[in-house]
Amino acid sequence: MTLPPILVTGGTGTLGQQVVSRLREAGREVRVLTRRGRGSRDGPVFVTGDLATGEGLPAAVRGTRTIVHCASNRKGDAEATRNLVRAAAQATSPHLVYISIVGVDRFPRGYYKSKLEAEGVIAGSGLPWTTLRATQFYELIRNGAARLAKLPVIPVPAGFVVQPVDSGVGAARLAELALGEPSGRVADMAGPQVLSFADLIRTYLTAAGRRPRPVVSVWTPGIGPIRAGALYPQPGAGATLGRRSWPDFLAGKPADQPAAKPDEAAG
Repeated sequence: MTLPPILVTGGTGTLGQQVVSRLREAGREVRVLTRRGRGSRDGPVFVTGDLATGEGLPAAVRGTRTIVHCASNRKGDAEATRNLVRAAAQATSPHLVYISIVGVDRFPRGYYKSKLEAEGVIAGSGLPWTTLRATQFYELIRNGAARLAKLPVIPVPAGFVVQPVDSGVGAARLAELALGEPSGRVADMAGPQVLSFADLIRTYLTAAGRRPRPVVSVWTPGIGPIRAGALYPQPGAGATLGRRSWPDFLAGKPADQPAAKPDEAAG
């Protein structure tokens, strides 16, 4: 029996590409939503649609039973999700799998507020759904560190602490959720270490062979919840923890171990 295709939004991004690969390795046909048409030879099927306007979405979701929503934008995330939900609701009531961010409810400002609103859109859609919150991905932090490394003195927010994770672990978990039953809000995902932004930068400078330079902590107003740990899972929350560390990621060491399940992490 031929299984219905799975639609992935954001399927050309850092996370989405890996989700697409995981799903195809599992033998599933995958559609990737894109605003511009692409060839589909020997790979996923690219379908044209615009989350911002809703144009093309009804055709993109038609015949699917699962949608993995990885697309994200610092502006308009919630409205894009509404457009996707409207199209999905008129189709075959597909299972919506959404990737959000740990702490959006504890620091609901700016981009995080938009992600929290998108979570609410999905949970209130009347469609079967699953939401995974993950901490910041290593690639994002590396890109930011590379830009800061050009400065002679690097300012960082004092007390800014995160627990970043390997995007490959996040992709594997999303694919697993997409192939499973709707589960609502599942356990958060994070990396193995809680690190300050200053430590992340210093480790990057060493790993990249960059000239040492001062990393100066600067008091930043308005981020009290982050200093208190808003952007990583709370102790005892049963989070799923990736095993690949920040230094291992920077060194290019492969993620040779699966993530620790919540029961392991709690122990």
